Amino acid sequence: MALNMTNIYKSYDGTEVLKGVNFSVKEGEVHALLGMNGAGKSTLMKILSGYEQLDHGSIEIDEKEVTFKNPKDAQNHGIGIVVQEVDTALFPQLSVYENLINGTKLPPIISWKKVRRKAEEALDRVQLNIPVDKLIQQCSLREKQMILLAKVLFDQAKYIILDEPTAPLSDTETNILFDIIRQLKKQGISIIYISHRLSEVKEICDQVTILRDGKIVHKGSTSNISIEEMIQHMVGENIYFEKKAQSYVKEDLQLSIRELYIPEKNSTIDLDIYKGEIVGIGGLAGSGKSELAQAVFGLNGGKGKWEINGKECRIKSPRDAIQNGICLIPEERRNHGLFLDEKTSTNLTIHYLKKISHAFFLNHRKEAELSGELIQKLHISPQKPNINVKYLSGGNQQKVVIGKWLKTNNNIYIFDEPTKGIDVNAKQEIFQLIQTLAKQGKSILYFSSEWEELLSLADRIIILKEGKIVKSLLNNLATYEKLVYYASTGGAKVGTSTCNEIKEKSKRLDRTLSL
Repeated sequence: MALNMTNIYKSYDGTEVLKGVNFSVKEGEVHALLGMNGAGKSTLMKILSGYEQLDHGSIEIDEKEVTFKNPKDAQNHGIGIVVQEVDTALFPQLSVYENLINGTKLPPIISWKKVRRKAEEALDRVQLNIPVDKLIQQCSLREKQMILLAKVLFDQAKYIILDEPTAPLSDTETNILFDIIRQLKKQGISIIYISHRLSEVKEICDQVTILRDGKIVHKGSTSNISIEEMIQHMVGENIYFEKKAQSYVKEDLQLSIRELYIPEKNSTIDLDIYKGEIVGIGGLAGSGKSELAQAVFGLNGGKGKWEINGKECRIKSPRDAIQNGICLIPEERRNHGLFLDEKTSTNLTIHYLKKISHAFFLNHRKEAELSGELIQKLHISPQKPNINVKYLSGGNQQKVVIGKWLKTNNNIYIFDEPTKGIDVNAKQEIFQLIQTLAKQGKSILYFSSEWEELLSLADRIIILKEGKIVKSLLNNLATYEKLVYYASTGGAKVGTSTCNEIKEKSKRLDRTLSL
């Protein structure tokens, strides 16, 4: 039994995303598919799972060419996928067993007792001991992921795609998942394993294929390639980014936090940031970036010790954070940063109601003046204060989220993935705005999974893994490869490679890694 994807091409709006990719998986094999963001991994797997149509090429299963017009076709040919965004693939108000049988062809006369028993057997295969009557909305993230894996097994999948499967898992839970994968291998089931955690790839995968710019740049046994060599293939030899040229860091410590508790990761973090400093905080999916951003903003109930400008503060809620000069530009702007059914002017002036109101009455003239000033300053388009904010583009919505803080006295700005889903021009405008804030002495915490953004914007870069700081680098000592390395491994030495060996192996590792 084998799966072969041959000479796969795919374009979007005239831009080639996949350029003649050949990818194959054998029976009972765990095969890693690696690449940086934009390399083509997701597109290739969407084609394999029936969510996208290939432009050219062929797919063969057991030497028979197959065509997938939709996900159901792929499922019927034994293809299953466990997506990273598990909530989008499950029905929260249905039970576990109802989700397992969803999309499965059932006989005309159903024995619900047998259905429940088969559901229990599927959960047993993934070592998940929960009632099959439990509602999905009552399940933890880890349980939902295992339920998705159980579902593809319930559907008799022979080739299973796991997309960043350990992102929501603890070390113990990851070991359980690996045990399950080894059992599935023995049953002849093949796994396509997508992950940025390269130490896990070395541990659990038999083969590795690496994509870069829509092409295969390496394939072979994981036993014959080091993590450092994987990074070299993923990054390439000709990727350079313009690094931050000017810094506005002053000697004044603006924010100091000690023993900040991250409940989702059961970890604590110490954090310092100076006036005018832009601190980039990066990490892979599941590293705890957003959780840290929310904790700094007081969303964990104030479990930590804050000092702002040398003065001890009590921050037990976002209200406390705002009153002490901390503001948050959240990752999910539509859900957490905007009143979508309100006007642009309302959203821009929400934090200035005291200034534009009198005796509980809103001064519409002042509201129009203030919102008009911010619209002009931020180049928000269209320049119409009365337009509903939900009709703005993603980039202009993000400008509104930022703009509502600009006239406040806030001195500490938290940006959580601020360029997510916006175009290049809007991204550059936001970068310029952040630089202007730093020049004014504001402190910036910039959370991002885009390494090039951190290198071009931050004075100092902190790498997170499992809710812990594993490395802190000044910008002039940081390289793209180092950021990928520490995010992937946490700085732990893997195999027998030493710093000197890494240095010799790669021209791209231009400075010795401090492990």
